[in-house]
Amino acid sequence: MIRIALLGEIGSGKSYMAKLLGFPVFNADEQVSLLYKNNRLVFKKLRQTLPNYISQFPINKSELSRAIKSDKRNLKKIIKVVHPAVRLKMNSFLNKNKNKKAVVLDIPLYLENKINLPDDVLIFIDAEKRKIQSNLKKRKNYDPNLTSALRAVQLSTDTKKKYSDIIIKNDFNKKNAKKKIKILLNKILI
Repeated sequence: MIRIALLGEIGSGKSYMAKLLGFPVFNADEQVSLLYKNNRLVFKKLRQTLPNYISQFPINKSELSRAIKSDKRNLKKIIKVVHPAVRLKMNSFLNKNKNKKAVVLDIPLYLENKINLPDDVLIFIDAEKRKIQSNLKKRKNYDPNLTSALRAVQLSTDTKKKYSDIIIKNDFNKKNAKKKIKILLNKILI
């Protein structure tokens, strides 16, 4: 099984490109949302770690945002609780799809959490900062301060590019994206 991992900035189009690849996708952001809604153990640990902010189950993302904005160190505390649970979900996903030709890993802190294996195909989704910012502003709960805090725990764009096997330029044009993915698949699956 080929493990394809997508790297890039917040809002660069990783999740969209992941879907275009046509293989099973593990989306860490979606898994985190599900953990907040369904996992009482994660709730208990977060409430214990951040008792002034986490008060109800399911976990309200606005409480987490408030915790992060009040003290950026709270983000690392949240990560310490949430990431082990996400990793379990990822391992289950990989096991379930072990007979597939390929899987796509859409995990924002892929390199930072040292999830990458030597044979993984790392693809960096590159986009203009202006277009990324424009797209982020369209998101329902966009908060520039929270986005800044999340970026602070990520490796730099240059570092991610350095580790990448392939760089795809995303101009946020669906037709162009589909063409680029087709070319990419021909490179990877040969």
